[in-house]
Formats: sequence, structure tokens, C-alpha cells
Amino acid sequence: MEYLLYIIVAMISLAVGALIAATVMKKSLLKKSQVVLEEAKEKAEVLKKEKILQAKEKFLQLKSEHEKIINDRNQQIQKAENRIRQRESQLSKKIEDAQKKQREADQLSKKLNHQLDALQKKQEELDRFHIEQIKQLENISNLSAEEAKEQLIENLKGEAKAEAMVHIREITDEARLTAERTAKKIVIETIQRTAAEHAIENTVTVFNIESDEIKGRIIGREGRNIRALEALTGIEIIIDDSPDAILLSGFDPIRREICRLSLQKLITDGRIHPARIEEVVAKTKKEVEHEIMEVGKRTVIDLGIHNMHNELIKLVGRMKYRSSYGQNLLNHSIEVANLSATMASELGLNPKKAKRAGLLHDIGKIAENETELPHAILGMKLAEKFKEKPDVCNAIGAHHDEIEMETLIAPIVQVCDAISGARPGARREVVEAYIQRLKKLEDMALTYPGVIKTYAIQAGRELRVIVGADSVTDKDADRISYELSRKIQEEMTYPGQIKITVIRETRAINYAK
Repeated sequence: MEYLLYIIVAMISLAVGALIAATVMKKSLLKKSQVVLEEAKEKAEVLKKEKILQAKEKFLQLKSEHEKIINDRNQQIQKAENRIRQRESQLSKKIEDAQKKQREADQLSKKLNHQLDALQKKQEELDRFHIEQIKQLENISNLSAEEAKEQLIENLKGEAKAEAMVHIREITDEARLTAERTAKKIVIETIQRTAAEHAIENTVTVFNIESDEIKGRIIGREGRNIRALEALTGIEIIIDDSPDAILLSGFDPIRREICRLSLQKLITDGRIHPARIEEVVAKTKKEVEHEIMEVGKRTVIDLGIHNMHNELIKLVGRMKYRSSYGQNLLNHSIEVANLSATMASELGLNPKKAKRAGLLHDIGKIAENETELPHAILGMKLAEKFKEKPDVCNAIGAHHDEIEMETLIAPIVQVCDAISGARPGARREVVEAYIQRLKKLEDMALTYPGVIKTYAIQAGRELRVIVGADSVTDKDADRISYELSRKIQEEMTYPGQIKITVIRETRAINYAK
């Protein structure tokens, strides 16, 4: 019992001690929290004062900036007002000047109106006087004014025609004096600096053999060899009694060349039979195509022409095996290219473009796909297809006047083509066409009144017209010569130029160029 009592007392003591300790700790904690609150209040007060100071400083700064902006705007407004005042003062001065000029103009207008009234009165008096004079002249001459006017017009027409022919002749002579020497120099130098050889070709190639025994081997058993060769090359092989020679006939020079080279290889090899013929012909075709490409490349390199399409180079190479009126087409094109470049240089134009157009001007003649188009238009379309420049294409298409010439290179190529083809010996002309051209020249001159006889001489390059001295005057001879030259130029196509000479007691000469 005593132990239990001790334990109870002890527990009560512990509880009382714990309660006293808790009370003491609570009081100490309250004191500490009050201290912390007071410190927080002091810090908050300090921060509040700092923020208020910062806000005041920011406000003062913004206020000063705003005042500065307002001052700047006020200054700008003041300047604008000053400019407006100056403009107003200037406008007022201009208005005053305009009003002053208007008053002066009104005064001048009044003066002019008075003068016009006076002039009108004088004009009316002059009209009355003119009418009276016309009536007096009609009474004196027994002619009306209209009849007299018609007679005067007819007289003036005759005098004007005569004076016009004199002026035309003077102008033409003056132009010849200044231009003929330079033109001759340019053309002669161009021709002399560009000399080329010309070969005459036809539709037959002669293949020489060593002996007539080879003819039998070429024919083969029952003609198998010759039929195979003709079928593969498209060329007719003529074996007749001609000693040591075989004729290869065909319109295509490239095929004739393939046939000739194939025959040469077969005879050299000694093996002549259809299978060997087929092999040799196929190989020869490739060699000829390679040769065509090489000839085209050498030509453009020799002429200094660059960046040309391979197909155009191939067409240039094919020109070697073509001819025009007996003139080799490649030699003709090279000559025209050199002539064009030389003439373009003399005239201050681009010689490279002229040379390019001169070389390509006849490519339409060797186009593989034959069409109904003229060769100049076909050549222009080929050049356009392979990205040649427009002025080069125009020169190709216009060198026979199928289209309008748009650049100065076109007439140069046309002239150089005529120079190359019209030179004596360069081409063979069809006899019938030649005779028809001469006859047309003579008949054209016979249509003029007073013409007695006409003679086309010098291969059609001069036309002599004999007129009657009784029916044709010297002025009429000049007129016939001039009009005939223009008519020939408009209605006929011819190489070079034709000289027209009208013979009376004096000779009047003009040229259709």
C-alpha cells in the first residue's frame, strides 16, 4: 500500500511538473513569436518605404521623358506652322503675280481683238479685189478660172516630171560618186581574200579497175553479187564495154561514195560474195558517217565557229557530198561564210555571226527529210530546232527573200551567196532557164513605146535598148532606163546585177541592183 501511494504521488508530481514545464515553454514561445512579428513588421515597413521611393523616382523619370517628348512635338508643330506661314506668303505673292498677268493678258487680248477686226476688214477687201481681178482676167482671156487652173496644173506636171528626172539623175550620180568606190573596194577585197576551188560533179562516178576479169567477179554467178551490191547501196552499177571502168549511177552522192569504197575494199580483199558484200557495205556506211562528222568538225574548227549542235555539224559534213548547179555545196558554204565575215568586218558588224549564218545558209538542201518547203525556210527551221540565235536563223531564211530581213547580217549573206554562185565558172546553169531569162529581159524592154530593138548580152548581165530618135527624147531615154531597171528589180530573180543601157544619140545608164 505504501508503494502504491508512493507511485501515485510520484505520478501526480510528474504531471504537475509537466504542466508547469508546458506553461513555461508556452510563455517563452509567445515571447519569441512576438519578437519575430515585431522584426517582420520593421522589415516590411523598411521595404514599403524603399518601394515608395523607387516608385517616386520612376514617376519623376517618366514625367521628365514625357515633358521632353511634348517639348519636341511642340517644336515640330512650331516649325510646321512657320513653313505653312511661308507657303501662304509665297502663294499670296503668286496669286498677286497671276492676277497682274491676267490683267495684262486681258489688255493684250483686247488689243489683239482690235487688230483681228482690222485684219478681217482688210481680208474682206482683198477677197473682193481678188474676185474682181479674176473676173477681169476671165473677160480678157475668155477662160474660166477652173479651165485656167487645169491648164496651169498640166504645164506644172510636165515641168515637174522633167525636173524630177533631172534631180533623180543628179542624186543617183552623186550617190555613185561617194558609194561606188567604197562598195567596189569592199566587194573586191572580200572576193580576193576568199579564194576557193570548185569541182564540177554529176550523177555518175567512174570506178577504175585493173582488168576486165574483175567485172565478171563483181557480177557473180547469175548476177548475185551485183544485185546484192545494188540492193544494199541503192546505186545502179553499169558494167558495159568500157575498158577498165565501171559506172556507178545514182542521184545521192553519199550512196555513190559508199558503193565506190565498198567495191574498192571487195576488190582489194578478193572475197566477193553476197555475205561479204553485206558486211563490207555495213562497215563502209559507218566509216562514211564517221568521215561526215569529221569533215563537219574540221570545217567549223577551221572557220573558228564554236558551240554548234552536233546535228548541224553532221549536216555541214554532208555538204561535202552535195552539189548545187555543179558547185560543191561545202566549198560554196565555206566561201560564203568567209565572204560574209569579211564583208561584216568591213561594215563594222559582228563577223562571227555573219560567218555562222554564211556556213549554215544552205543546210536546207541536205536535210534528210525532204519536204515541200523552200530550202531557205527548211534551213531556218533546222537552225531554230538546234537553238541557233534568231538573227542567224533570219539570215538563213531570208537569203532568197522567202521571209523579211530583220537584221543587217541577212542582206550580207544574200549578197555573198550571189557573189559565190554568180562568179563565172562557179556553177552550171540550166540552158533552158538561161534562155528564158534572156528572152524575158528583151521582151520586158520591148513593152516601152519608142523601143526598136533590144539585146541581152554578157550572159544576161547587160541589156541594151535601142530607141527611135524621133519618138524618144533624151529625157524619155533617162526615164525608160530608170523605170526598166526598177521593173526588172521587182519582177525578176537574177544573180549579181544587170546593166540597162538605152541608146539614142546619147546613152542613159542605170543599174538594177
